[in-house]
Amino acid sequence: MAKVFEGYRKDTLPRATVVKNKSPAPVQITAEQILREARERQEGSEIRPPKQQITDSTELSDYRLRRRIEFEDRSRDGNIQAWVRYAQWEESHKDYARARSVWERALQGNYRNHAIWLKYVEFEMKNKFVNSARNVWDRAVVLLPRVDQLWYKYIHMEEMLGNIAGARQIFERWMNWSPDQQAWLSFIKFQLSCSCKECLRTGH
Repeated sequence: MAKVFEGYRKDTLPRATVVKNKSPAPVQITAEQILREARERQEGSEIRPPKQQITDSTELSDYRLRRRIEFEDRSRDGNIQAWVRYAQWEESHKDYARARSVWERALQGNYRNHAIWLKYVEFEMKNKFVNSARNVWDRAVVLLPRVDQLWYKYIHMEEMLGNIAGARQIFERWMNWSPDQQAWLSFIKFQLSCSCKECLRTGH
């Protein structure tokens, strides 16, 4: 009986696990670190409110007021992306006057950021406010005359509108600032292109 019992114990006892490498891991992870990372993941995940069904003009006005308050809070610290989203939101609701007002406010403390000017003009052109776009371009190139992209975009817009004389005037204004060689070459190319078109038109 003793032999049977001993055999039973020998067969049923689990085998000891062999640890090949007993040295500590190079990076030790504590329980506090695991909890902190889990908390950061929860905070980083965006919690979106449920979609709201708007049934009348009063609810729509209330909704827009709440959204504007949210945008104002986000834009208060000068966050450029917050200003851009604010203006684009107003545009999406066809409130172009408010959108333009937001763009102007965004420029008050960030007029050296040429990306805002470009997005502002894009808003005006997308909604076919050509004269307003020209006004924005004029202000941009006066305040940031050394940003070549503003001049190029302004000239390109006038060319697309077929306003060749206006494009030439912008080039001439730009040349008064003594830009780099590439700008002069672009002006020469523009002049040659206009001359060729004139020759084709007149047959000379």
